Amino acid sequence: MANILRRPVLLLTVAAVLFSTVPASNSIPFILFHGIGDKCSGGVGNFTQLLSNLSGSPGSCLEIGNGEIDTWFMPLMHQANEACEKVKMMKELSQGYNIVAQSQGNLVARGLIEFCYDAPPVVNYVSLGGPHAGVAAIPKCSSGPFCAIAEALMKLEIYNDFVQDHIAPSGYVKIPGEMTKYLDHSKYLPKLNNERPDQRNSTFKNRFMSLHNLVLVMFQNDTTLVPKETSWFGYYTDDGFDSLLSTQQTKLYTEDWIGLKALDDVGKVKYVSVSGDHLMIAYNDVVKYVVPYLMA
Repeated sequence: MANILRRPVLLLTVAAVLFSTVPASNSIPFILFHGIGDKCSGGVGNFTQLLSNLSGSPGSCLEIGNGEIDTWFMPLMHQANEACEKVKMMKELSQGYNIVAQSQGNLVARGLIEFCYDAPPVVNYVSLGGPHAGVAAIPKCSSGPFCAIAEALMKLEIYNDFVQDHIAPSGYVKIPGEMTKYLDHSKYLPKLNNERPDQRNSTFKNRFMSLHNLVLVMFQNDTTLVPKETSWFGYYTDDGFDSLLSTQQTKLYTEDWIGLKALDDVGKVKYVSVSGDHLMIAYNDVVKYVVPYLMA
């Protein structure tokens, strides 16, 4: 099994990171959410600075909890709530801001957009390798004590209340053939995607539909997300792994549970496919598909 919990590798040159521009007079700020097992310093910090330099817009990586450890063990709803409170305290975001999110960080970003009451508006949202429709297999780890503990607990019973309350990625594991368990016991993704028929929330949908642009970036050689099409909201059928539904074939889209179809109908959704494995994005693709949405 590929490792959904590894730290991302970005194919960016030192020269590009050091490249600077004059901030645009009409630019609005952006925030970045990193993936699981990462932190806002190091490579993620360099990537944030690169985006700021190239776009001319002020940007910052928003850390949740203590960073690396809490990305594993803080439930996603708690992560989204913390992001909500932090954003509301950032005066520079009060007139609106853009979001860039990596991998699991997309579920925190979407929780911020959908669940956060009285928050400043999100204008553009760029998703890099986000497991938006879930992942169909329990993630495996390659190294490190944190991921080993998380993997062991998830293997006990992914839809167990203890696991759901203590292991962040358990909140978006969606196993085909176990939809009843998933809908009854998964504590994050069904709410985020308005999947429960008797609990659909129009407020969540309206907040998501308020985006000016939604950019969904899928990596062609992604073996970390199962299936990789989850980056575009595509997923397996409910009964097994034999059939894969495109985004437009899913009920989430056709019945428009979260407003994705409504955004798509007016041309606000961009489905982008880039080469490379999970989060291994080339500099030219950053310039082409990410930077333009940070400049407005």
